Amino acid sequence: MSLLVVGLSHRSAPVSVLERASLNAGAQLKLLQDTVAAEPATEAAVLATCNRIELYADVDKFHAGVAELSTLLAQHSGVGLEELTPYLYVHYEDRAVHHLFSVACGLDSMVVGEGQILGQIKDSLARAQDLHTAGRLLNDLFQQALRVGKRAHSETGIDRAGQSLVTFGLEQLSAGADVQQWARGKRALVIGAGSMSSLAAATLARAGVAEIVVANRTFERAERLARILSEGDDTDVLARAVPMDSVPGELTRADVAVSCTGATGLVLTADAVVASVEGRTGAPAVEDAAVADTAVRETAVRDTGETPLPGAGSGADENCPLDLSSVSSVPSGFSVMGEAAVAGMDAATLEQHGAWAAGGTAVDRTRETGRSGPEADTELIGALAATATRVGRIPERRRPEPVVEVPRPEPVLFLLDLAMPRDVDAAVHRLAGVRLVDIESLADASADAPMAADVDMVRRIVADEVTAFGAAQRAAHITPTVVALRSMAADVVAGEIARLEGRLPGLDDKHRAEITQTVKRVVDKLLHAPTVRVKQLAAEPGGAGYADALRTLFDLDQETVASVSRAENSTTEKNRGPA
Repeated sequence: MSLLVVGLSHRSAPVSVLERASLNAGAQLKLLQDTVAAEPATEAAVLATCNRIELYADVDKFHAGVAELSTLLAQHSGVGLEELTPYLYVHYEDRAVHHLFSVACGLDSMVVGEGQILGQIKDSLARAQDLHTAGRLLNDLFQQALRVGKRAHSETGIDRAGQSLVTFGLEQLSAGADVQQWARGKRALVIGAGSMSSLAAATLARAGVAEIVVANRTFERAERLARILSEGDDTDVLARAVPMDSVPGELTRADVAVSCTGATGLVLTADAVVASVEGRTGAPAVEDAAVADTAVRETAVRDTGETPLPGAGSGADENCPLDLSSVSSVPSGFSVMGEAAVAGMDAATLEQHGAWAAGGTAVDRTRETGRSGPEADTELIGALAATATRVGRIPERRRPEPVVEVPRPEPVLFLLDLAMPRDVDAAVHRLAGVRLVDIESLADASADAPMAADVDMVRRIVADEVTAFGAAQRAAHITPTVVALRSMAADVVAGEIARLEGRLPGLDDKHRAEITQTVKRVVDKLLHAPTVRVKQLAAEPGGAGYADALRTLFDLDQETVASVSRAENSTTEKNRGPA
């Protein structure tokens, strides 16, 4: 087995890079075709989700395979190789198996334990099978990953450690409130009709929304999803389909909108969201930070009845040893003789300023005493304190008035963007009256999510399954050699029986059959122990060399072994389908 995976995910790359590197359906197909056409790879599969892009391949050379797969990812994603390389990770052989099994169990998901990844792995396998880029290794690997993921969800409580990305996104939209109570009676707009959008629509329907409007570029798919929602036995939601050009009008009516399309550009711009909110409320949706800051200051002055002090740069005095112009940017509320003006000055300069303020003469204490360092500074600071006592206390910095936080208005529109690249303009985050949750904010929110104890159980399952898969693959590697050995033995038996018939032409059928059966039993008994033992040894780590030893000892033809392997692969592929 020479399994190699090269990829990037939300754990290795920022969302901005993942957005640019995302692959649409056409790009994924072309990447698969180009990968198997490359010299190091014989099989390939692509796992592309909203937060990961991974290329799996069976390669004959590790370093050449890494270089080739990295280059292909960069070419098809449109992100330069030099820029993409720092975010790529590489797993090889057992580590690659461990990675995919962990992904299938939801351990590597943005929301730990989410089960949607299983459907995405199944789609990835089906795509590779349709293009005939998945051979025996990747078929076995991906189907076993699906079984491991299902086992993790059925045998542990990994579902309690997290939930689907849709559910988690709705929880973020509801700001911690119960999703069903928050959603009840709302009107929802779902943009897109793919697997993620369908899951979002079904989740909203079960949560109790009053209406779901589905918009999609292919209107028939939107109609099909709307019909499924309307005819569902577990909900009574009203659902209807609209074309994509109806989205602006429907957005004005909607309380919550979920978008997950394969579009390469923005589906909802900030201007479109502003227009929809203004059309619904009649009030501007833009939150002007400068205006809000001015309002806060005016409110503070009005409530306290006090006037702020002039700035530090309000005047200048001749012969002042301090450079007052250097502190002209001190905020309002500070005195030129206060803490802000003298911050960072050494003790000698401070004493000069104190003497000048008292009408005296500045004295260079360092030259007078001949001392420097901490002792001199202590003496100078003492002199400054005495001067301050004679002329009055040096004003201290005024405490600024407490800032009054202007609360954002309650949202009238909730947006959940589950697309990669994003469907909704990130500038919408700054709009008043709108709450936007996207992939980036979901990543931030889930970063500190607590890990359930069941996660440890899933990790043990993954470790056991990786060991079993590796043993099975190593054993399977020697099977063609064992089959070729037994085939050779059968040919030897057939040849000897034919020679015996030539020497004993009068041999009847009964005796011929008995002799043939006896010779076969002898050969089988001689081969049984070695072939069973060699399979056991080959299943252990480092056991790949036993196949070569068997071929050498029995002088087996390499082409015969290869033809057996090809025949097995052909039969397996005909009978294999997604799990």
